[in-house]
Amino acid sequence: MIALLSAIALASAALHVRAEYRGPRSHVYAFKPLTTGCLLGIALVSDPSAPHYRGLVAVGLVFSLAGDVFLMLPSDRFLAGLASFFVAHLCYIAAFVATTGPQASPAVLIPWLLAGAGILATLWPHFGAMRTPALLYVLAILAMGWQATEQWAALRTDWALCAMTGAVLFAISDSALGFDRFRGRFRAAPLVVLATYYSGQWLIALSTTG
Repeated sequence: MIALLSAIALASAALHVRAEYRGPRSHVYAFKPLTTGCLLGIALVSDPSAPHYRGLVAVGLVFSLAGDVFLMLPSDRFLAGLASFFVAHLCYIAAFVATTGPQASPAVLIPWLLAGAGILATLWPHFGAMRTPALLYVLAILAMGWQATEQWAALRTDWALCAMTGAVLFAISDSALGFDRFRGRFRAAPLVVLATYYSGQWLIALSTTG
């Protein structure tokens, strides 16, 4: 079932990216939630050794699905989408912390802090009225990536590696989205944002099977 859901998600994601460039818009409305819905399905059908971890990841994917819907609507619901993904990141942080407890090793924390400082330094002048929610969101995704990396450093398991790689890809996706929205549109944005987003979410969902 997981292999089937992964295959459907891959096909749906490809059709979504195609629709972003060539239309019709109705295909975006169909394939964007379908893709994330399949990823949620992976978490729901998995038979994990840590059901609490799976539950938190699944709730994070539910809020991610809500964020996807908000961001694809014709009206600008960017703030609602941002809030949904903010909650999703909090769920992922809770999942990662639940397995090992809060960790704060400098070797893991410092690279994430430097990455966050670079992103904020580049985008801060362009946030405008969105500075407060954007700052909170950046802090949330950095904390999510940091704790995913701490989890892998502590456990060194395949599923923890999936979670960490997924978190890194998710952070790259959000960074690309931020550049596209606040610095200026670039043609490759849909491909970069969606490829890293779906890959990251798939790996996080897959980590529940460990």
